[in-house]
Amino acid sequence: MTLQQLRYLIAIAEYGSINAAAQNLYASQSNLSTAIKELEQELGITVFTRSNRGVTLTNDGTELLGYARQVIEQADMLERRYATGTDKHLRLAVSTQHYAFSVQAFVNVVEQCEGDDYEFILRESSTGEIIDDVRTFRSEVGVLYTDGFNRRVLQKAFDDADVAYAPLFDARVHVFVGEHHPLAGAQLLAPEDLEPFPRYSFEQGTANSFYYSEEPLSYLPHARNIRISDRGTLTNLLTSHNGYTLSTGVLSAEMQSGIASIPLDVDERMQVGYIMHNERRPSPLLLRYIDELHAIIKANPSVEARPA
Repeated sequence: MTLQQLRYLIAIAEYGSINAAAQNLYASQSNLSTAIKELEQELGITVFTRSNRGVTLTNDGTELLGYARQVIEQADMLERRYATGTDKHLRLAVSTQHYAFSVQAFVNVVEQCEGDDYEFILRESSTGEIIDDVRTFRSEVGVLYTDGFNRRVLQKAFDDADVAYAPLFDARVHVFVGEHHPLAGAQLLAPEDLEPFPRYSFEQGTANSFYYSEEPLSYLPHARNIRISDRGTLTNLLTSHNGYTLSTGVLSAEMQSGIASIPLDVDERMQVGYIMHNERRPSPLLLRYIDELHAIIKANPSVEARPA
């Protein structure tokens, strides 16, 4: 087994096909195919299932990918450390549900690293993808929410992925609507007040179950639903149409103007936290990102921050 084989494995998994990986690595497709075939023969497993649409990791392949990422990360650290005399190259990969505060913490860390060599990656993803990114070491940390409804199911998913969950804050459920919405002037809303209006929620892909939803009370039936995949579309919908979404009540900078946040009169409480793989030793950069999360939350009066 060689580092080159592991690098090819990671690239093919990320790009979804041997051809795309070869193009991005400036290598021949035959070299990548041969490397993976030799790796499979050496380990006695099948890493990918192949089809006309590309390749898909097998269960054995997914497990191997997690180990491969660890080995390559450590090899890269060694190479940078001893090739230059010091490790100046910084890397941080974050997977998160669609929360502005997690993006702001990411931006704050980037701004602090000006002048350094770095690779920063931010993925606003579905709940299932966040757990899988952390499980396979694609991301160092994942930010998501739990509540009394989904916590048991998500904890099982965390255990299966060998990740640990740490809470950031607890929050009352809030309704987000545009400032011209008929409900925008309300001080408190009840669930029945929302029934006439479209409900906006984030699409969860293949794991699109109530338990993996980013919004609380997703299990309540609703006649009109609009699902989207990015925060920009959500902001446009809220400011342009008479729908609503449910969230923590923490408005982003781009949402401060034109959007109202109104408490919902329900017993449910949201808890937002982060997950990290149990076998990952957090880097100073990752710890800095977590510190930024705590600082942003501590400065927000609408939520109950957990101790850092």
